[in-house]
Amino acid sequence: MNEEIKQKFCREFGSDRVLLEEPMKRHTTFRIGGPAEVFVMPGNLEEVQKILEICRTEDLPYFILGNGSNLLVSDRGYRGVVIQLDRNFGEVKVEGTEIHASAGALLSTIAVAARRASLTGFEFAGGIPGTLGGAVVMNAGAYGGEMKDVLRKVMVMDQSGKVFEIPAEELQMGYRTSIIKTAGYIVLGAVLSLKEGNLEEIKMLTRKLSEQRTSKQPLEYPSAGSTFKRPEGYFAGKLIMDSGLRGYRVGGAQVSEKHCGFVINTGDATAEDVRSLMKHVTEIVYAKFGVTLEPEVKFLGEF
Repeated sequence: MNEEIKQKFCREFGSDRVLLEEPMKRHTTFRIGGPAEVFVMPGNLEEVQKILEICRTEDLPYFILGNGSNLLVSDRGYRGVVIQLDRNFGEVKVEGTEIHASAGALLSTIAVAARRASLTGFEFAGGIPGTLGGAVVMNAGAYGGEMKDVLRKVMVMDQSGKVFEIPAEELQMGYRTSIIKTAGYIVLGAVLSLKEGNLEEIKMLTRKLSEQRTSKQPLEYPSAGSTFKRPEGYFAGKLIMDSGLRGYRVGGAQVSEKHCGFVINTGDATAEDVRSLMKHVTEIVYAKFGVTLEPEVKFLGEF
């Protein structure tokens, strides 16, 4: 990308909301990643449309970022435009038994709003370290619940900038996928349908799930959450543990000793460390059990 195009973003959106050659390790929960050529933080829907228009006109690749909780960015960074729908797209409103939230709203923030309104059904998502947009795209889930269980409709933008709503029954949500993912739509917001509940019971379930998460997951280290998808009929973490890979390391990347389904950054891991570790784990698990592990974490940039 030439300097003139970079400066065009700065002029259009202001130098306070456009960062050039921004280290992506500052924007991922893995704390790994080289620079994005252009990192833009749009303030409203119209600005997102304008960014897409520039990307189309200049033939620039782009990537939509929430809070980077399921992402591994190349050490060489991303030669394109990162559009962060985070701090400026974090609205959460409770209307009866529905919650209307923007794409950048953290799942933990939505869970707090639901609890305060004595609404039940979203407790499973309270500890997932992601935003609503990413959770909808991949049908995020935990502890027996999934986003498809609570979604009523989603507002999206297609790659031409057109905005429209998709009702829940047309989202084609499966295990870590949806029509939004396959069609390349951008999530702008969603309406969640919950149920009236008992506040004390909601608090109790929230506390129980939080304790389970804290005791079983390596939350003290940077990671991207579950590294691999759950193979049908198996659990990725158990396959990895039974393959003798607990604590296995490549550079600063390690299979967590606390939960083998997590690859953690012990402090100085590179993206290449993580990629190499994942490749080795996949090969050993296949050799021992004939099961192919598929990444749940997304890769961005050149590997």
